[in-house]
Amino acid sequence: MTQHAPVLIVLLPLTASLLCMLFSRIKKDLGSYIVMASILGAFLSACTVLHKVVTSGGETWHYWMGGWAPPIGIEFALDPLNSVLAVLVTFISMMVALYSRPFVKEEDWLHVGGYYTLFGLLTVGLCGMIITGDLFNLYVFLEIMSLSGYGLIALGGKKSMLAAFRYLLIGTIGASLYLLGIGYLYALTGTLNMADMAHRVVPFVGSPLFAIAIACFIIGFGIKMALFPLHGWQPDAYTFAHPGVAAFIAGCMSKAPAYALIRFVYYIFQVNSPVMHSALNVLGILGVCGMLIGSIMAMAQYDFRRMLAYSSVAQIGYIAIGIAMGNLYGFVGAVLHIINHAFMKCSLFLVIGGIEHRFGEVNLYRLGGMNKKMTISTITVTLAALSMIGLPPTCGFFSKWYLMLGAYTGQQYFYIAVLVISSLLNAIYFFRIIEQLFIQREASLTEIHPHKGKLGLPFTMVLPILVMGIGILALGFYSVDIVTDIIKLGLPEVFLR
Repeated sequence: MTQHAPVLIVLLPLTASLLCMLFSRIKKDLGSYIVMASILGAFLSACTVLHKVVTSGGETWHYWMGGWAPPIGIEFALDPLNSVLAVLVTFISMMVALYSRPFVKEEDWLHVGGYYTLFGLLTVGLCGMIITGDLFNLYVFLEIMSLSGYGLIALGGKKSMLAAFRYLLIGTIGASLYLLGIGYLYALTGTLNMADMAHRVVPFVGSPLFAIAIACFIIGFGIKMALFPLHGWQPDAYTFAHPGVAAFIAGCMSKAPAYALIRFVYYIFQVNSPVMHSALNVLGILGVCGMLIGSIMAMAQYDFRRMLAYSSVAQIGYIAIGIAMGNLYGFVGAVLHIINHAFMKCSLFLVIGGIEHRFGEVNLYRLGGMNKKMTISTITVTLAALSMIGLPPTCGFFSKWYLMLGAYTGQQYFYIAVLVISSLLNAIYFFRIIEQLFIQREASLTEIHPHKGKLGLPFTMVLPILVMGIGILALGFYSVDIVTDIIKLGLPEVFLR
């Protein structure tokens, strides 16, 4: 089965998701267990792929669907970089699937089965976007990710339905623009295979049609990754999403489109062409605006979830300016921040969900004394907050460090100033959280789901919170190894010349 590991990353959760409702009808929890087991299988398959591509010296693993050779057939192309991201997504999916159990415990079979069906399909869409080697196949997985995401957001309650509908309208525009961009590129090159496209598009990188395609991709992916000013759907979606899955949505749903944009910019298009140079300048400007405005908006929030939603707008700005730098360190910083931010933001939303589950409270000014009631959760929040600010030895420091090096190497000193200012703004609103948790007097909160144990929450919720907190430190200590041993093995050709 090892030779089929690439396709098993998406095939296992896809099959389980399609069967989930049937088995949930037989026994309420059976379908959810099957989906969780399939995600575990997908994670092990992703680890198998990562081990093979790393031990082979970074050689890309090409898996042909149905044995049809590209460019006619569809392939999955796994290099060290997207193999790491596949491991990341399946691991976080596995943690959040376990974490979600208490939130659906009292629901009937229809709600439990529907929830885990959508959850499995979201995992399929994210993984498929990351590992596919075909432009149209990426669109298919983008739609799977989006449709399942709309459903999971809508499950959060009455307000979430409006948030999901808004995301549906705006997200449809983004997906349509991406599809339009594919059409322009196919008209120029006559191929949909990414590797083939990289060779055939070279004569056309200065044409107007290519420029239009680039604009479609930046706007389309910008909407999906909540890049400023295309982020209008995101604050409500993150705030009102189902609390069981909000961590997965916030941690990973914007990262797959961000990686897709990196793949197009650095692996398919000529990053040094005049059209791409102009496009990256625009991307950098949007990233800078997002970093500053997102941070300022986050400071004005009192709802914990909404504050983190605007914080994500700022963090996507970090990734955008890393891509826009167009040099090795900027590229490494952007990729590393995708990985680190997934852990940081997932950790924070896991804790928020835990507080909401136990107390029904998400107001920042009602968290006093929480360190005594939910010790593990408050420690994880502290680690995640310090990492978001960029303090060593947490992982957030290292991605910001590489972004600083990228700005310095490219003599783009304005980016350094913005990175410093944004980090200071992060410190203001994240230290406010730490102050509330550890210093302010204990708030009188009514327990909705009382938990008498020392952990403060059910074990299935505490374990993912603990693991993600440890992950923030582990990624910090091993960031250099991740960069040198994995990311640099899968560098684009533009940095190898």
